[in-house]
Amino acid sequence: MEQTAAAAISRTTDFSDRRVCVSPCDSYDIDRLDAIIEEQCSLLGLSDYITPGCSVVIKPNLVIKRRPEEATTTHPEVVAAVIRAVKRRGAGSVTIAESSGGLYNKSVMSGIYNTCGITEVCRREGAELNTTDFTSIPLTHPDALLCHQFGVITPIVGADVFINIAKLKTHCMTGLSGAVKNLFGCMPGLSKPEMHCQYPDKSDFQQMLVDLCTLVRPQLSFIDAIDCMEGDGPSGGTPRFVGAVIGGRNPFAMDIVACALINMDPRKVFMLRHGMLRGLCPASLEEVEMHGSIDGLVVSDFRQPRSKDTDFLDFLPKFLRPLGRKVEGKLSPRPVIKKKKCIGCGKCAESCPQHTITVANKKADIDYSQCIKCYCCHEMCPVKAIDVKRKFIFNYDRKK
Repeated sequence: MEQTAAAAISRTTDFSDRRVCVSPCDSYDIDRLDAIIEEQCSLLGLSDYITPGCSVVIKPNLVIKRRPEEATTTHPEVVAAVIRAVKRRGAGSVTIAESSGGLYNKSVMSGIYNTCGITEVCRREGAELNTTDFTSIPLTHPDALLCHQFGVITPIVGADVFINIAKLKTHCMTGLSGAVKNLFGCMPGLSKPEMHCQYPDKSDFQQMLVDLCTLVRPQLSFIDAIDCMEGDGPSGGTPRFVGAVIGGRNPFAMDIVACALINMDPRKVFMLRHGMLRGLCPASLEEVEMHGSIDGLVVSDFRQPRSKDTDFLDFLPKFLRPLGRKVEGKLSPRPVIKKKKCIGCGKCAESCPQHTITVANKKADIDYSQCIKCYCCHEMCPVKAIDVKRKFIFNYDRKK
């Protein structure tokens, strides 16, 4: 039975709060992270939410099974520092919960937790891992603008306090993977490809992400922006040092700061544009109440994803979009299987919302007639055997 958001999630988030903390951090040193997270939690009023014995759920970005040094997932020491800050304030239970991009079950998630370093952190810090409850709760969001029904994993629905810890990365479909995009992992496993299928248009898909953010309402968010990912993120790019930790109550305001750090125009990130129109997101960096400074932290040549090469088509008026889509089909980058690297594991086929990928003789193959260029296959490939190929006319230096 579906529940309304108000009935199921009693948490509140003040999206008018424009405070964002930015702290320089040149490594994952435990003492340095402790000092930063403690200072940010104090400035942002974490104690306003923590009551003795309350339940806290922390959601990192664990999109795929990768080691921390690959800069694909939230670093475990950032998670550990947040656990300690929460425990110092008297929380009862502290649980790490996440739903990666593939199957959502004990076997898959245990392997991801282990490889990403989260299992060891929870053991060391006395936190719980969600390795038992893989159910989800269907929710109706009456205040949504586009998507009114969501399935949300049970631990996040039931938490008294929900803390979101993202990893700063580029993203082939959304442009940016930060505080708002990380909340897509609140949905269980293979329901995420269904959303890609339901909303193949990039603007609509990111409007859905805004609806999801206003549904699950994290009270506090952090972005691990120390070792980030540039290029074809969120999993096929390369590590790039930025050296910052971002904290805030408003995920949209945090993403405005994140864009500034990697020299990305927030107006070209649909979830932020939609957030601006809905009064959830500052219109510019100048409207953010920043604690700290980005001076000396901005990486001006941070490589953008190749899929952004034709993003001008997405900003056409709606009545011109059908024509634009025909042009885009000829010009936009598409996922390409690198046959020599493909191991035939089938993760790409499993994640494809259009079921347009087949695996034969231990090699994957894409039927482009049905491909919607969501890049889920590229995101979920464990061996980086899927590339995003551009048309030669867009083959310019993406560092500009």
